[in-house]
Amino acid sequence: MRVAFVIAALVACASCARGSAQTESGAPPPTVVEDEGNTSVVRVDHPERFPLVAASLHRAAPELSTTGVVSADVSRAIPVVSLASGRVVDVRVRLGDTVRKGQLLLRIQSADVAGAFSDYRKAVADETLARTQLERAQVLFDRGAIAQKDLEVARDTEDKAVVDVQTAAEHLRLLGVPTDRPPSGIVDITAPESGVITEQNITAAAGVKSLDNSPNLFTISDLSRVWILCDVYENDLASVRVGDRADIHVAAFPNAVLTGRVGNIGPILDPSIRAAKVRIEVANPGALRLGMFVTATFHGQTLEERAEVPATAVLHLHDRDWVYTPTPDGRFVRREVVAGASLAGGQQEIVSGLTPGDRVVSNALVLQNTVEQ
Repeated sequence: MRVAFVIAALVACASCARGSAQTESGAPPPTVVEDEGNTSVVRVDHPERFPLVAASLHRAAPELSTTGVVSADVSRAIPVVSLASGRVVDVRVRLGDTVRKGQLLLRIQSADVAGAFSDYRKAVADETLARTQLERAQVLFDRGAIAQKDLEVARDTEDKAVVDVQTAAEHLRLLGVPTDRPPSGIVDITAPESGVITEQNITAAAGVKSLDNSPNLFTISDLSRVWILCDVYENDLASVRVGDRADIHVAAFPNAVLTGRVGNIGPILDPSIRAAKVRIEVANPGALRLGMFVTATFHGQTLEERAEVPATAVLHLHDRDWVYTPTPDGRFVRREVVAGASLAGGQQEIVSGLTPGDRVVSNALVLQNTVEQ
C-alpha cells in the first residue's frame, strides 16, 4: 500500500513539471518547413547537348472554337393562316414537304365564306338595280320629267351600291376566295412563298378557329440561308465581334467547310451556363438540316503578334503545354505556355507564355527524358 502511494506521488510531480515547462515557454515549439526547391528548374551535366532555338514572330487573327446548332432564319419563316374559320376537309401537304408559291396546302369548309358570297351577290344585285334607276332618271331629267335633285339622289344611290360591291369583293379576297368562281363554302389555302414546311399545327377534320386565338396552320421556311446559333461563354465574348468570319464544320460532312459571318451577339446571358447566343448567318448548300450540331471557329478581324516555335519544342504534360528556356548559370526552366494552331513546316503557334525572341530548347521531350532518368 505504501509503494502504490509513492508511485502516484511521483506521477503527479512529473505532470506538474511538464505543465510548468509549457507555461514558461508559452507555446509548443514551431514547425520547421523544409524547402524542396523549384521543381521547374532542372540541371543537366552537358547543357550544350540540347540545342536552343529563338521564337520567331507570327501574325495571326485570334480564333475561338465552339459548338452550335443549325436553326431556321426567322426572317425567312412565313406563317400560313386562314381568316376563315371552319373545318378542314382536305390536307395536301405534310411537315417537311417542299412547296412552291401558290401550291394548294389544304381546303376548309367555312360558313364565313358562304356568308361572304351571299353578301357579295346581294351587293351586285343592288348595284345593277341602282345603275338601271340612274339611267332611267337621266332620261327623265333630259326630258324635263323630274327635278335635278331626283337625278342626284339616283346617282348617289348608284355610287353607294358600287362601294358595297367593292367591299363585299374585298371581303371574299381576304378570305382567300376569288369572286369569279361559283359560290361555295370551300376556301383553298395556298402557299404564300416557296420553301419547306417546318411547322404543322393542323390535321384532316380539325377545326380552324378565328385568327386571334388560333396557331399558324403551317410555317414555311426558306432554308437557302440558315442560322448557326452558338453558345459563347462570358469569358470569351471579348474575342467575338459582329462581322467576324466563322468557319462551320459539320460532323455529317467532315470534308466540307462552310463560311459565314457573325450577324448578332445576344444581349442576354443564359444564367445556367453563363453564355450568350451568337448568331452566324451562312448560305445553305442544301446539306444542312435543322437541328444539326456543328463546330464553329471564329476568326477575328485584326491580326495579333504571337510567338512561333518548332512543334518539338513544346512538351505536352498533364494536359498542359510547356517549353524549356535556358538560364545564365547553365540550367533550364520549364515554362508553361498556351499553344495555338499547328503551322506549316512543323511549327507551333504560341498564344501566350512566350514572346518572339525568347530562346527555348528545340526538343523538349529529349530534355524531359534526360531529367527523369
